[in-house]
Amino acid sequence: MRGISKDRKNKPMTTNTRDIHVTVWNEYRHERQDEGVAAIYPEGIHATLAAALRKAELTVRTATLDEPEHGLSVDVLNATDVLVWWGHMAHGEVSDDVVARVQQRVLDGMGLIVLHSGHFSKIFRTLMGTNCDLRWRESNDHERLWVIAPGHPITEGLGDYIEIEHEETYGEHFDVPPPETLVFVSWFSGGEVFRSGCCYTRGHGRIFYFRPGHETLPTYHHPEVQRVISNAVRWAAPTPGAPRTAGNAQAPELKWSSGR
Repeated sequence: MRGISKDRKNKPMTTNTRDIHVTVWNEYRHERQDEGVAAIYPEGIHATLAAALRKAELTVRTATLDEPEHGLSVDVLNATDVLVWWGHMAHGEVSDDVVARVQQRVLDGMGLIVLHSGHFSKIFRTLMGTNCDLRWRESNDHERLWVIAPGHPITEGLGDYIEIEHEETYGEHFDVPPPETLVFVSWFSGGEVFRSGCCYTRGHGRIFYFRPGHETLPTYHHPEVQRVISNAVRWAAPTPGAPRTAGNAQAPELKWSSGR
């Protein structure tokens, strides 16, 4: 795991992308239990994602389920601007205390990128307030992700769509709240369509759900998929703004003249 010693909690961002500190979280179970998955991601899905984000000049560390506190201690999360989350077979093993800790950091302004089967993770379901269920099928269908929000920062550098030769199929109905912005809609060769790129805000934090990424397929080696994830990290990162105040407050002093 790569460490970041500098505490970045509540620190304004700059335009230098190296100042965006990303933690890529992965269960890291499939890769250690399935030879076929290990052949595609020999160092884990998290390592592949982290390498792509470093190429995009972001500062990246990784964390996995079986580390103490799942690698998401208070210090790690306070040093994280954007958390990228991939999970599938062990959602129930994630500690409720860690989920609450991540939720609070999102509410405080940390960005969250949830990938593929992370739709069923405790943290995503908690933040959405729904069960986040959907239709699915493992049939190696062809997927075309249509860009339906051209001009959105997450689509920078893309064309009209992204082609993925083989992917797990997801289909509607996807039980999530209506996205604040819907960036991608997928069409699959089996006929399904799916809302594959969904933007949300919870508290002061931005959330992006991105559908592709079944563990038995090399989707995270796809350059345009990598581009979307790095774009999403930049979009979700905290940005400077007016100070946020809450709680009991005195009325501001009136500074205009009565004209007398």
